[in-house]
Amino acid sequence: MKIRYLGHSCFYLISDSNIRLITDPYSPMGIKIPDNIEADIVISSHDHYDHNYFKGIKGHYEIIKDVKPIDIKGIKIRGLEVFHDNENGRKRGKNIIFIIDMDGIKICHMGDLGHKLGKSQLDYIGEIDVLLIPVGGFFTIGPEDAADIVREISPKIAIPMHFKPDLPSNANFPLPIVTADTFLTLLNGSKLEKDTLEITKETLPEPIKVIQLRSGAEWDEMSANMISRR
Repeated sequence: MKIRYLGHSCFYLISDSNIRLITDPYSPMGIKIPDNIEADIVISSHDHYDHNYFKGIKGHYEIIKDVKPIDIKGIKIRGLEVFHDNENGRKRGKNIIFIIDMDGIKICHMGDLGHKLGKSQLDYIGEIDVLLIPVGGFFTIGPEDAADIVREISPKIAIPMHFKPDLPSNANFPLPIVTADTFLTLLNGSKLEKDTLEITKETLPEPIKVIQLRSGAEWDEMSANMISRR
């Protein structure tokens, strides 16, 4: 399977049989999803503009935004309801962690997780091969809590998301979140100079490998200015 990072919390997962799944498509906000992305399945962890921009994705796709287990074209998806903050949802509401089984590889997308996880939640998530985890803070957990969760889940691969992207020096990114640098330092991670990772069950690393993918998003100054004026 292929995992392509499209910026923010948006990943493009493509199975060996060419089933295409998008996670948390976002509205243009300085960065934007490329125009040519088509999907068969789109999942959304919660209904905020930077996680539910379905019209930015092409194709005839099924939208998944609840926790009910489902099998679509051989892709198994189940969800776990958690919170977008550390006050039981009082500030930002609920969030869904999705566990996706594709090509025998278990991927966990944590959406905008805002708190540490309890034992029952960790048990439900179970063994994970690829963990997609927010690290930028402010709206989600920050790098320290994210690093702790990686250690608790112990995936084969951990990939940060929802962080301040690397941008031109004159670019104005409108969200008050940090880069993934501290997270990478805490777990001895590294940056890849590509936006796509190709993996199979047989090539998964041991022990944990922590990598930041280069974003495949496009920079869009006009949308950055619109978001910053909200």
